[in-house]
Amino acid sequence: MRSFLRRSGMCDAIILYHVRMNRREALTILAAAPFAAKLHAFALTSGEAAMTITCIIRYQIDPYQREAFKQYAAAWGHIIPRCGGHLIGYFLPYEGTNDIGWALIAFDSLAHYEAYKTRLKADPDARKNFDFAQTKRFILREERNFVEAVDSTFGLPSTLTQ
Repeated sequence: MRSFLRRSGMCDAIILYHVRMNRREALTILAAAPFAAKLHAFALTSGEAAMTITCIIRYQIDPYQREAFKQYAAAWGHIIPRCGGHLIGYFLPYEGTNDIGWALIAFDSLAHYEAYKTRLKADPDARKNFDFAQTKRFILREERNFVEAVDSTFGLPSTLTQ
């Protein structure tokens, strides 16, 4: 079990969190860093406020229905931004495990995420895409984790000299 401190945005109190993390969860967070960094860098250079949390969705998919998952992921490309999420991207398995896909969506806060979920449930295209996934049954399992960026660790270029 790991412990860490986090400053609460509402009343500036310090909250102690205890997190039990397995190897897969740690690798999920590490895998998300390059994509979150690109979004964070874009936000800073475009004058927007940086995203404070990123939802990492890990999908276990039927490897024989990879194209169905790709179609499902592509449909979210216009739905998620319209409903208030900052879509970093969907990712298909490429090398290694052939049944794990990923999605990364950033939000300004958990309150923004909750409002996004409400809009998503009311969106006809979102409902259609959820129905598509349920009918085709290509998503076997879905896990969500929320992570917070460490600003000082993003956008650091390689220092390797040739």
